[in-house]
Order: sequence, then C-alpha cells, then structure tokens
Amino acid sequence: MAQIVSPTLFPPTRAGALARIAAVRPAAYAGSRNSIEGAVSRLSPYVTHGFVSLPEILTRVASQYPLDPQHAFVCELGWREYFHHVWHHRGDGILQSLHEGPLPEQAYARDLPADIRQARTGLPVIDQAVRSLYSTGYLHNHARLWLASYVVHLRKVHWRTGADWLIAHLLDGDLASNHLSWQWVAGTGSSKPYLFHAENVARYAPRTWASFGSVLDTSYEALDALARDPVAVPIAAQGDGVSEPTTSGRPLDTTLESPRESPRADDVAGRHVWLVHPWALDEPPADLPAETLLVGWWPAEQHAAWPWTAARWTFVGTRMAELSRLRWHASQPELAGLLATAASVQTVSHPQISGALPRSVVQRSLPRLFAEVTQPCGSFSAWWKRTTRGVKQLTDLPGLAAIERRLGRLGPEF
Repeated sequence: MAQIVSPTLFPPTRAGALARIAAVRPAAYAGSRNSIEGAVSRLSPYVTHGFVSLPEILTRVASQYPLDPQHAFVCELGWREYFHHVWHHRGDGILQSLHEGPLPEQAYARDLPADIRQARTGLPVIDQAVRSLYSTGYLHNHARLWLASYVVHLRKVHWRTGADWLIAHLLDGDLASNHLSWQWVAGTGSSKPYLFHAENVARYAPRTWASFGSVLDTSYEALDALARDPVAVPIAAQGDGVSEPTTSGRPLDTTLESPRESPRADDVAGRHVWLVHPWALDEPPADLPAETLLVGWWPAEQHAAWPWTAARWTFVGTRMAELSRLRWHASQPELAGLLATAASVQTVSHPQISGALPRSVVQRSLPRLFAEVTQPCGSFSAWWKRTTRGVKQLTDLPGLAAIERRLGRLGPEF
C-alpha cells in the first residue's frame, strides 16, 4: 500500500516554509541540483500555494549569501514566472499541444497503463519515481522529466494524460509548471523530445534506480528513433506494485470545519473580507481595514476539474484553517451570492481562480520577482533575456526593489 505523506517533510505552516528558505545553500544547489539526492530547496509546495512569494524567498536567501542575478538558483525561480507568463498569454491553450510532437496526436493513447500507476513496470527508475511520488507528494525535477519521457516516448501515452495524472498527486501541482513541462518533454512545447538513457539515471539517481540492461540502456540516437516509432516498447510488468492514492474533488471533513452547517451570507454581511484561497496562503496584508474577516474559499469547479489526494487537502487545509475562521466550499454563483452583502472583498489574484471571482472583488497582484514581459515568449531563454535586460545586481529585479522599499516596515524578522 502507498504510504501516507508525512507532515514532517512539508509542514503545512509558514514557519515550515521559512525553515526551508533558511536551509537553502545556493552553492550546493548549483553544484548538485540535477541529482535526485542533491541540495534542492523543496520550496515548490509553499510557492504553489502562496505560503511565501518569490521576492521574499530571494530576499531571505540573498541576505545570507551574495548572489549574481544569473545564479542557477535565481534562474530556477525564473522558471516559475516564465511558465505563468505562457499561461497568461495562452490561457487554457496550455492544456492542448502547442504544436505537433514527434508523432501525430492520434498516435498516443489516452489511458495511463495500470503498471505505471502501480509502479510495476519492471523499470527501476520509473517504479522508484512513482513510489516516491505516492509516499511524499513530491518528485525531484529530474525524476519528473524521466517519468514524463518514459510515459510519452516509450509507452506512447499522450502527454496530457500523464500531466493530468501527475498533477493530481503532487503537493506542488501548478497547472502551468506541470503541463508546460510535460509539453517540453513531449516535444509539443519545444523543438525536440526530451530523452534520457541508463547512464543518465546512473549519474544522477541512487543505485536502486539504476536501469542498465533495460530499454534505456542504449544511445540517444536509438531512443530518438523509438520516440518517432508509433509502436510502444514491450514491458515485463512485475509484482503487485503499490496502490495509487485516491483523489477527491471535495475537501476532507477536517479541512471544512465551519461554525455553521452551511455557508451563509449573514456571516459576512457588512464586513470587510479578505478571501483566502488555496493559492494565497500567506499572511494577509497589513493595510487591510480594521477587523477584516478572513474567509477561506474552496473553489468547487476548480477542485472538481483537478481533484487532490488526501495529503494535499490536508496540507492546504491545515494552513487555510490557521488563517480563516470561516471556510466555504462553494461554486462561482454561490460565492457571488455569499459575498454580495459584504462591505468589501479583497484577495490575491491567481490565474487558477481570477476569472471565477465576482467583479466586485478587488484582486491584488501576485508578487512578481522579475520584470513583466508583455511580448509572448516561446522559450525560457527568450523570456529570460528580456526580463533580465539591464539587471546588473539583484536589487535591479522589480520584486526585490519593492521589498527594499518596504524593509523598514517589515521589521527585523523579515
């Protein structure tokens, strides 16, 4: 059976996020980030759900270590904003292939085989990755690339099928980062398919992941030929594998606690409201009106479309319960009715839910680290060149410059 994710790995608190930031060692990160056991930050669940922002992360790390704007850690933070840049310009278009990959769309299956779901493909790198995913709710980026490449190019499963499956099991599942990464691997969002072989696994993964003597034990030229062949590679499924964690489109009972049996507009009538949603779990702004009521909102349509595991419901729900006295699982029309009598409503804008909010809700911009690039960029390198143009030091980045201006009000704890 799959293990239940331990809260000690990703404590669902802002203090847990700050501890992760404090543990970042940029030099070690730059030197070992490609290794499964390397010094990666594991900050992604906290970033996805807004416990902390990218400007705050970099400010805290840079206060301890001198960093060049082109440092690998800074660049890695840039990928998050780049994927959201594409999301902003493409919208739901990121859920379809941006262009054709190595094979026509119809060449790929739309169901994920059970042996992959159950970690019994017989290929150690894949089975270990799936086991790790289920037991931690997290995967190292290299493991995500390997898993996606295997699913798409060797098993001939459509990237969208794999992306939808993976995001359901990730604590850090970000729609843009996840689905665009799968497109990059598939070759529908890049110029060529991403491939890997057994030597690559041996170099960057623990011994138990080694896959010599398998279909991966070949050259990149041979793997490229396999990626362009519509016939899936044969497998030798082994053992009983593991049980895939179930997913749900509704919060757990423990995360839906409310002083009333059902949401009521009376709860917020005449009150100033700060709306806490699953992608905005930082502390509320200091300049909110006095006695502002914090209300948590689970967007019903979003959760029905993108169900979560119990581990993710608990991770997000624990933090939401810490922030808000009321928590509503409500559809868009229901939310509009509930908020209609409030004196004012504010929240943090996020592409996952911004279009679902009533027009009366004031949406504050998600804190950005890098300069906005208005021209659509088809590659990270093009976006990076534009967003860092003229940046000679970290404080030239807009997000850090804004924090520098606020430091006097943030206090010594920042």
